[in-house]
Amino acid sequence: MDIGGTGIKGAPVDLERGELADERYKVLTPHPATPDRVADCVKQVVDHFGWSGPVGATFPGVVTGGTTRTAANVDKGWIDTDAAALLSERLGGEAGGSPVTLLNDADAAGLAEMRFGAGRGRGGTVIVLTFGTGIGSAVFTDGRLVPNTELGHLELRGHDAEKRASGKAREDEELSWQQWAHRVQKYLAHVEALFSPGLFVIGGGVSRKAEKFLPLIEGIRAEIVPAQLQNNAGIVGAAMAAHAARAAGPPARDASPAGSAAPARPAAGRPAVARSAVASPVGWPDAGR
Repeated sequence: MDIGGTGIKGAPVDLERGELADERYKVLTPHPATPDRVADCVKQVVDHFGWSGPVGATFPGVVTGGTTRTAANVDKGWIDTDAAALLSERLGGEAGGSPVTLLNDADAAGLAEMRFGAGRGRGGTVIVLTFGTGIGSAVFTDGRLVPNTELGHLELRGHDAEKRASGKAREDEELSWQQWAHRVQKYLAHVEALFSPGLFVIGGGVSRKAEKFLPLIEGIRAEIVPAQLQNNAGIVGAAMAAHAARAAGPPARDASPAGSAAPARPAAGRPAVARSAVASPVGWPDAGR
C-alpha cells in the first residue's frame, strides 16, 4: 500500500522480482485526509484484491515504530497517531501481532530502487527523491538507509522546497517543463551542497516523463537518473519492509525461519508479503544487496 496526499494505491508484490504481481488499484485520497477516512480507503484497496494476509504501507511523513509524527500533506490528526495499529484494526488484525508494517513513503521507494532499480549495486551516498504532492527523500550510505530525512522541507527561497519544486507546484502554477526544471536544479544544488551524493535517483509520478526535464538540469556534479520502478517503487518497498519486519520480529504461526531472505508463499494463489510485526526502518537488511 502507498498512501499519498493525492491517491492511495496498492497491489500484491512479487518479492523475488521486485514487481507488481497484479495491476495496481488506486482510489483518491479523501479530503480532509483524516486517519479514519484514509484507513477506510486502505481497506477498500486491500479488499479489492481479496487480500487477508500481512500488508506493508507507506505514509507521507515521519514514521517511528508505527506512529506517524508529521503530517505535511494530510490531516493534522495523523500527528502522534499509532497509525500501524489503526490500519491493522481496520484490516482485521490478529491478536498478538499486527499485520501492517508502516514506513515513510520515500524510504519505501528508496528501498525498492536500491534493491531492484536505479540504485542497485551503488555504494557511497545515494539520495532518492520523489516528486509528487510533496518532495520525499531517502538517503543511503553504502546501501544503508538513514530513515525519515524529509529533505523536501529544506528551505528554498524562504519556503519549504516542496512548495516550490514538487510535482504539485508544477501543476498548480502551470509551469513549463523548463521552468520547473530550473526550480528542481536549484533544489538539487542545495541538497548536493549539504550531502555531496554520488547519485540522485528521481522518482515519483514525474519519473514517467523524465525525458522532459532531466536533460534541462545543469551544473549538478552528482549523476542524476530516473527511478526505474517509477511510481510503483513505494508499493514494492512497502512489501519489502513487511517481509523484513517479519524476519526480524516475533515468530508467527506461518513464519519463515528468522533471517530468511525468501519471500513468503502466497495464500489463495496470490503473491504475498510476509506476516510481520510493526518495525521502524532502522536495522533493516542492506537495501543494496
